[in-house]
Amino acid sequence: MSLFEGLSDKLQDTFKKLRNRGKLTEADVNDALREVRMALLEADVNFKVVKDLIGKIKERAIGEEVMNSLTPAQQVVKIVNEELTELMGGGQSKILISSRPPTIVMLVGLQGAGKTTSAGKLALNLRKQGKKPLLVAADVQRPAAIDQLETLGKQLSIPVYSDRANKDPVDIAKAALSEAQSKLWDIVIVDTAGRLHVNEELMGELVRIKQQVKPHEILLVADAMTGQDAVQVAESFHQHLGLDGIILTKMDGDARGGAALSIRAVTGAPVKFVGMGEKMDALEAFHPDRMASRILGMGDVLSLIEKAQTEMDSEKTEALAKKMMKEGFDLNDFLEQMQQMRKLGSFKDILGMIPGLGNLKQLKDVDLDGKEIQRTEAIIKSMTMEERLKPRIINGSRRKRIANGSGTQVQDVNRLLNQFEQANKMMKQFKGMKNGNKKGGMNLPFFK
Repeated sequence: MSLFEGLSDKLQDTFKKLRNRGKLTEADVNDALREVRMALLEADVNFKVVKDLIGKIKERAIGEEVMNSLTPAQQVVKIVNEELTELMGGGQSKILISSRPPTIVMLVGLQGAGKTTSAGKLALNLRKQGKKPLLVAADVQRPAAIDQLETLGKQLSIPVYSDRANKDPVDIAKAALSEAQSKLWDIVIVDTAGRLHVNEELMGELVRIKQQVKPHEILLVADAMTGQDAVQVAESFHQHLGLDGIILTKMDGDARGGAALSIRAVTGAPVKFVGMGEKMDALEAFHPDRMASRILGMGDVLSLIEKAQTEMDSEKTEALAKKMMKEGFDLNDFLEQMQQMRKLGSFKDILGMIPGLGNLKQLKDVDLDGKEIQRTEAIIKSMTMEERLKPRIINGSRRKRIANGSGTQVQDVNRLLNQFEQANKMMKQFKGMKNGNKKGGMNLPFFK
């Protein structure tokens, strides 16, 4: 299951029922909001947060402006979108860079939340923005944490300050700060110790580091998979330290999303980044408005464009886009596009970013892992050039021959051709949107 998928499906089904009603009554709105409430609670959103959110939506949704509008169902969706966005922070919260470098970022959290890995990811993210980060191994409780950070530093070519002989994290952090100032590193990321649970010893150590080093940002690293436990942990850390923001890890797992929706409302600290995978570049800035749009099935084209611009080969995609606009889409193009899109991550997540396509059940089964790509390549290479250019000529006997030639089953060939047909429809849809809406059409990097 991809991020928020269960919640997203339930909310979209609820609003589809509303749209089918046409003119709405107060009872229609109440029924819909009851379903929204249940969907949010099932997604592990904090009970008080749900109660407050539904109250705000209801107050606006049964107002005269909505009930008497020409499209009341759309107005209700708009209100839910706005309130969800506000609940998660309204706008993006960035790391505040000090006018007098270095900017000191202190990472805190429980053991196992992904703190050390997040330190490396954050350093890489900031380096891409032109910064010069220094990682600091201030977790003296767990020797493996120092090893892990040094390994990440080598892997990313980012310097790591460590002092295995020193058992005082405050001294280590202060010495690292002096090192950063002398070598003109403009970001210092301090990886602190964690415990399996919140305790006074841990908090006391973190408070001492805060008092002596005076970090510009204290970021809690919390595991999104733990749901409401993550919110309670955030509350405790916020009371002791005063958090400036939160990094939610493992958001690509089977997370119901409750932590992301509850954590700011409960603590007042905004989610600044989300970890979306194990790769070191899988740390994304958190945009409440884009997340709300994705939850409601309205897509997130801006994030898709940003990912495409970062990950995809612009010359290849531009050439492919021009060819598709002029000549159409064949199986050679399909393979090329699969290989390019695989760089963007999960195909389900990509669909979720495209308005109207996030809930296409027939496309959710398309898998873009390594084995699927290899199988697709084998099947397409077993076809004649004419078959690749004109897939419609591939009849039953040809399918058997292609399956034998690629070491696959006929059903594998059938599935590939069905996926190609669905992708072809998507391409035509984009082409139509591009041609029919010059001002506001989809302008994805691979459909220029």
